[in-house]
Amino acid sequence: MFQSFNPIDSIKTPFIFLTGKGGVGKTSTACATAVALADSGKKVLLISTDPASNLQDVFGIELTNEPTSVQSVENLFASNLDPETSARVYRESVVGPYRGILPDSVVATMEEQLSGACTVEIAAFDEFSGLLTHTEILNQYDHVIFDTAPTGHTLRLLQLPTAWNGFLEESTHGASCLGPLSGLADKKDLYSKTVDVLSNASKTTLILVTRPDVSSLIEADRASGELKEIGIKNQLLIVNGLLQSYLEEDEISGAFYHRQRNALKEIPENLKQTVIYSLPFVSYSLTGVENLRYLFKQYSVPSSDMVHENDMIYLPRLSDLINDFSATGTKLIFTMGKGGVGKTSVASAIAVGLVEKGHRVHLTTTDPAAHLDYQFQSDQLNKNLTISSISPKEEVENYKADVIANAGKELDEEGLAYLEEDLNSPCTEEIAVFRAFADVVAKSEDEIVVIDTAPTGHTLLLLDAAQSYSKEIARSTGEVPESVKKLLPQIKNQEETSVVIVTLAEATPVLEASRLQEDLRRADIFPKWWVINQSLYATNTKDPVLSGKARSEQQWIQEVHEKLAGNCALIPWFDEEKIGYSKIKDYIN
Repeated sequence: MFQSFNPIDSIKTPFIFLTGKGGVGKTSTACATAVALADSGKKVLLISTDPASNLQDVFGIELTNEPTSVQSVENLFASNLDPETSARVYRESVVGPYRGILPDSVVATMEEQLSGACTVEIAAFDEFSGLLTHTEILNQYDHVIFDTAPTGHTLRLLQLPTAWNGFLEESTHGASCLGPLSGLADKKDLYSKTVDVLSNASKTTLILVTRPDVSSLIEADRASGELKEIGIKNQLLIVNGLLQSYLEEDEISGAFYHRQRNALKEIPENLKQTVIYSLPFVSYSLTGVENLRYLFKQYSVPSSDMVHENDMIYLPRLSDLINDFSATGTKLIFTMGKGGVGKTSVASAIAVGLVEKGHRVHLTTTDPAAHLDYQFQSDQLNKNLTISSISPKEEVENYKADVIANAGKELDEEGLAYLEEDLNSPCTEEIAVFRAFADVVAKSEDEIVVIDTAPTGHTLLLLDAAQSYSKEIARSTGEVPESVKKLLPQIKNQEETSVVIVTLAEATPVLEASRLQEDLRRADIFPKWWVINQSLYATNTKDPVLSGKARSEQQWIQEVHEKLAGNCALIPWFDEEKIGYSKIKDYIN
């Protein structure tokens, strides 16, 4: 379908960046690319800037921010930049001078403003900017590969002149992720040179990594467009995890194959203009140098590595989770997790399961209304189930308009440009959508409300701060509606509210879900259940490739079950998409 990716033929630039949503295989692709280039005689430095990096696990060596030689691969060096540590150091450099001068409550709010994803990303950018502009690096290595590229939003922020003129020291506008640039004025020239390197097609190649599924393709398309806007146009796309063939006698195998092919028919037009490569769906774990070398050789795992019945881990099913919520009288249920793990499907299944238990349920989601129409089709809904859909795009536009109306009139042209870009941050959508969620909950009485996707702990803490401190001092998120003020304490009440974390049995989704849980705990929210979704481990597939993949899921199922989750439910990968009320019930049968 697409030509196989071979970095020796495809990569000609010294700098290589990989980007894509969590779980698409950025790290394994970056590692295999680094090994292949080093094996070809090139001297390669591989750097991870991912907070959930498992680079050390892939190579089986301890890594720091200093390049370390990778055993058994001549010419390959690796380092692990820890943006979380960098963010803590950076945060203290900004906040430290105010300790003992400003009230403790204000200092605490400043710390939270600098605790979001934007700060971590900019701290990572700060780390590798020196590498991109350091002539000794260029002289020492033929290729420098970065696992995880900055987003277009971050790079646009860094390009805005307002970010460097003291605007942040004075602004009291209502933006959502305010503060990450407030201590970087002395880095303007360095960052300008870095962005120039990124946009130079003779120096940098951007690799967009996606899975052959609709949500991953949409995210790749968004990232591609954002980065093209700021001049990073030397892009290529890798469709990772493409099943090459299937067993006709195996229903799981056939459904898996055809679902991937159907998703690829929906590739966005922008991505069709990009050179597209593919990498195969592999059954073995992409750890260890030899396995990484196999990736570009279309290697399949032997059938002897399949999952055997006597090795199986048996976990509760989704019906057990639903029984728990029904018995304990939970009134508000959030499903949370990274994109592509199946939050909407799980939320829909929980809602249907509770209705079947005799409860009145309202299901609301941030997916477009057409998706819920598709999910439930024309089935006759149970009279106890009502559904609403919140449009993130509309809510964000409304929120932006409110903030700009309140704060924008006091700003000059440059200040307004910064405010508008700051409002493109991820937290803005979370806050805007949460306001809409709060309205839904406020109007609901005598029913259970199931909400697909809640804001992170960081955003909830920002909203808390907005209630506690004045906007002028705390640089808060703007006026907080009464419905939000009432909902925040309700979320922390474990007798009324439960958070369900949804993940896949893979390294990156589990690591990111773990970070999400820690984020929530900072806001005094403690998820009661985890759901491992779409598990091949829980199926009886006989396909040798899929069975090998099922085996590789085992360690992550154990990680969640034994270390991360208080309660854990396992949902098998189904051989058909569950469409319509009656089919959704299959999740709980």
